Amino acid sequence: MSASPPSDYRSAAVTGIASPRLQKSLHGLQERFGKGAMEIWATMEDQEMRHRVKEARMNTFAHLDIILTELAENVRARGGQVHFAATAEDAIGYTLAVAKRNKVKRVVKGKSMTSMEINIDPALQGAGIEVVETDLGEYIIQLAGDKPSHIIAPCIHLDRNQIGELFADKLGIDYTNDPPTLTMAARKALREKMLGAEMGLTGCNLACAEIGQISLVSNEGNIRMATTMPPVLVALMGMERVVATLDEHREALQLLTRGAALQKLSTYVSFLGGPAGQDDPDGPREFHLVIIDNGRSKILADPEFREVLACIRCGACLNICPVYGKIGGHAYNSPYCGPIGAVVTPLLDGINKHADLCKGETLCGACKDICPVENDLPRMLSALRHTLAYGSDRWNTSQHSPGEAAVYSLWKLLITHPLLYRISLRLGRLFQRPFVRKGKMISKMAGLARGWTEGRDLPPLAGRTFAEVWKKKYAANRPQPSGSVNQNKEGS
Repeated sequence: MSASPPSDYRSAAVTGIASPRLQKSLHGLQERFGKGAMEIWATMEDQEMRHRVKEARMNTFAHLDIILTELAENVRARGGQVHFAATAEDAIGYTLAVAKRNKVKRVVKGKSMTSMEINIDPALQGAGIEVVETDLGEYIIQLAGDKPSHIIAPCIHLDRNQIGELFADKLGIDYTNDPPTLTMAARKALREKMLGAEMGLTGCNLACAEIGQISLVSNEGNIRMATTMPPVLVALMGMERVVATLDEHREALQLLTRGAALQKLSTYVSFLGGPAGQDDPDGPREFHLVIIDNGRSKILADPEFREVLACIRCGACLNICPVYGKIGGHAYNSPYCGPIGAVVTPLLDGINKHADLCKGETLCGACKDICPVENDLPRMLSALRHTLAYGSDRWNTSQHSPGEAAVYSLWKLLITHPLLYRISLRLGRLFQRPFVRKGKMISKMAGLARGWTEGRDLPPLAGRTFAEVWKKKYAANRPQPSGSVNQNKEGS
């Protein structure tokens, strides 16, 4: 990923939890889409489809160089241009060169998480190019100078009253909180922008090597206009977004639309693979596909984390995650939020830098249950925690918290030596006394332990352990071994 500041995960999480508006929106989202997706998977006729798609995705990664080569050859055969970008800077440089060569003054964008990953907008704007988001949610976020908080529903943290005030301020319309009226106002503004754009910029939901085309999924129709009206089109694609055959594409697309929006098929599915033909009334004169690595090769080379590349970016894991459902997406400080973001962001942008993400999840397993391709995110989160606990040369990761490691080393020593354990219990009972308040609960602790009492009260150490209670109550009445009885009788 491109350079980004370390996330202030904890304070952003506190802010999210304290927002009644956000809590209401997240609850409604998870009630509808989280439960809805689980019901779809439970009632789907083809119960093997999810496993089949996952297997195909992993098989693709085993032959990724061959499949990407086939994709590039087929796109070029259709008149398109393909560029393999090793880094975010490489992808940005290529896109800027295309824009400058074509004297581009305005770029209209289809929704693209990859463009946010490489942070291309500031580079385009720095070159004097106007950048306009055409997805309604992304357009709202852009007008607000905000960041998306969900993979599929980027402005879930805003309500219609806030959007009405925003449109009145930015678009100059009379205030209204009526969604159809607000949508029409955005449509009018966006169509004027698209009519005058010299370049379109999109992401890529899936690419099919067999036919040499990428596919884009939308329910708004903006992508159709953003990809066919400008004379130049650039598509940014993470290198893992490819499938080998059209049959594999069909099944992956079916899972994507079900997981994302509970739909059997999205309203619009667009296939693009080159410039428009001479007899085509619509379409770009130039088509550029930028296939981006930006850290994915490193993930691909690690058997521990390769599985995360199978993600089809449906956002289903966000719709069921109890952590995301409370803190929202801004706390993740990444285009990829929720459980998938807690895995992929550290891998792409630094495990130490984003340590709070993988340590903040509950490992409850709900994200694995709802994932269309059954990615084992809890396992990968645990592996990231292991990397943080012990460090890793492969991932250039240092031990995240030496103090925490020392505490757990001490705990290991105590629980493996009974005498030390009993002594530590006696000392703990002594030192806890100043912290035990009314109700016989500990409401505030100091040092490393203070985090445990910031949002909860804890019961103090019991006056006696279970073993001590058992020994006092039952040891005197415990039958003696038969050998001891016989010895007593002989002695008598």
